[in-house]
Order: sequence, then C-alpha cells, then structure tokens
Amino acid sequence: MKPEDKKQPETGLDVAKLTAERDEYLAGWQRAKADFANAKKRMEDAMAEYRTMANEGLIEELLPVLSSFEMAFSNKEAWEKADRNWRMGVEHIYSQIKSVLANNGLKEIDPIGKPFDHNIHEAVRHEHTDDAAKNGTITEVIEKGYMLGTKLIRPAKVVVAEPKAK
Repeated sequence: MKPEDKKQPETGLDVAKLTAERDEYLAGWQRAKADFANAKKRMEDAMAEYRTMANEGLIEELLPVLSSFEMAFSNKEAWEKADRNWRMGVEHIYSQIKSVLANNGLKEIDPIGKPFDHNIHEAVRHEHTDDAAKNGTITEVIEKGYMLGTKLIRPAKVVVAEPKAK
C-alpha cells in the first residue's frame, strides 16, 4: 500500500490530498510574502526618489550660495585679512550647507584630469597644450557642476586642453 493511499481511519481524511493542499497554501503564502516585500522595496525606492526630486528646486536655489562661498574663499588675499575666528565660522557654515545638500542627494562633479564630456561639462575656454595625452582633458574648473541623484542639475564649467595649432 502506498503512503498516498492511506486514509486516517478515525476521520476518513486523505493525507495526500491534505498535504498537497497544505503545500499549495504554503507556496501561495510564500509568493504573497515575496510580492509584498518587493512592493514595499519599490515603494521605498520611489519615495526616496520623490523626496530627492521634490527638493530639487530648493537645491538649485542654494547652488549660487555655494558658489558665493567658494568665490569668497578663492580670494586668498581678502580672505586672509579677515579675522581667523570669523573665517572658521564661515567655513563651518559652508561645510554644514554642503553636508545637508549631500545628505539630500547632491553630488559634486569633479572633472579635473578627466576627458571632456559634453553631457555633464560646459567648455568655457580652451587651453593649448604640447602634451598629446592631455588633449581633450579638463585642466581647470571655472564653476563646479552638480548632480542630484542621476540627474544633472548644473554642468561644470571647465577649461579643456587642446593641441597647439602648427
């Protein structure tokens, strides 16, 4: 006698049928659990993307503020004349703003020494070079560029090396 032919004598239930039904319910429950976990993950990802994009306008408005800080820091002569404690305070505020923006998905484009890419860089000037290896690479950043997640918010304004005309 096969195990699937066995019947429980006291109840008359078919064990094989009940086992198959149990396995079907278990498989359905496991699929539903996996579907729920996947849906939850997709929803969390969509919410994170939505939050990032909802902040896009505010972040774009803050980029000129970052540029103003950077211009102030780049004027070494005037910057060094300011009180040291005041400079440290301003530098701290700048780093706080950058930290908040980074926590909200803003990434700085760092193109120095990399090949020019018209998708994320804007060439504002060309610089002649004798070094053929530097041809088409970025030698200087005039204004930093930024990405928000995978979206370009502001292209980096750069100087690109090109060969000298002969």
